[in-house]
Amino acid sequence: MNEQKNMEFVQMAMKYLPEAQEKLKEAGIKLSMELIQPFMDLFLKVMNEAYELGKKEALKE
Repeated sequence: MNEQKNMEFVQMAMKYLPEAQEKLKEAGIKLSMELIQPFMDLFLKVMNEAYELGKKEALKE
């Protein structure tokens, strides 16, 4: 299940990638796959933690 959720999270991130690229370009930063990988790893950690928190809260109700 974790792999499936990670794939969903990556799809969400890719949806906003053009917007992120534009903002980074405006800041003078060129985005490459090498640069994005550590941030994608961090993004997945945050999203998994948020998912688990939401799941825990839903089970309380």
